[in-house]
Amino acid sequence: MEFPDVVKLAVPVFILLILVELAAWKLTGRGRYETRDTAASLIMGMGSELIPHFGGLALLSAVWSSVYQFRIFDIPNAWWAVILCFLLDDLRYYWLHRVAHERRLFWATHVVHHSSQHYNLSTALRQTWTGSVLNGLIFKTPLVLLGFHPAMLAFVFGLNLIYQFWIHTEMINRMGPFEILFNTPSHHRVHHATNPKYLDANYAGVLIIWDKIFGTFVPEDDAEKPRYGIVKNLGTFNPFVIAFNEWIGIIKDVASAKSLRDVIGYTLGAPGWSPDGSRLTSAKIKDRWARVKALSPAE
Repeated sequence: MEFPDVVKLAVPVFILLILVELAAWKLTGRGRYETRDTAASLIMGMGSELIPHFGGLALLSAVWSSVYQFRIFDIPNAWWAVILCFLLDDLRYYWLHRVAHERRLFWATHVVHHSSQHYNLSTALRQTWTGSVLNGLIFKTPLVLLGFHPAMLAFVFGLNLIYQFWIHTEMINRMGPFEILFNTPSHHRVHHATNPKYLDANYAGVLIIWDKIFGTFVPEDDAEKPRYGIVKNLGTFNPFVIAFNEWIGIIKDVASAKSLRDVIGYTLGAPGWSPDGSRLTSAKIKDRWARVKALSPAE
């Protein structure tokens, strides 16, 4: 069984659908586009596809080829194995995505995707330039060791990415029973929102059931429209700032660290962690919001 590069094949469809959504926005006024923001997202997308070819993919290929020689099971390239691989990879993606929000080292690679204050199909293409190797080595290698061929793993992850493209839109409302099992635009709008009510929720790739199983599911509330971006927005469309701003922040913080505890906190603590607790983490923002809400008169 041969596995095509489905992401490359899908790129023209991505561009076409962005143009369709842009036209629909012009006609209906639903959704939001900003020229510089969209251009930045497209540049980030191109970079995420090109940069790994400068050594990153070769390193991943070498590691996975070596690990595959010591695989635990001989899993054939059969249709049932592809389905099993897809399900396990989707679970892997959930935990990678969750860790990327809970640990700053991984947030530095993922914050790129959340840096747009707009939510449209072009936002789906705003991807990291620095995360593919780090995340691939840590979170995908165990599946190779289990016995899934690296080519199969790349294929199912490509399918996962393609699925996630269409959920980055405000054009589609709730989708009824489909939302019980699958990630949808409504679920993913919550994930991209900075409202305290929505922080740290809905990490799913394809199947929303992982969030429901592990307690991170939050439904979209019609009474509270999502606000997109990050807690402290960048205020620039410069792709290099978008790609490296958080890494620079980590380097500066580590350079100023006064102890090993500080170094660990600045790298593996929650985004916003500081030795004296003066900065805001998601947990602190949510806690403050909950306390204010508890003191507010009932509606």
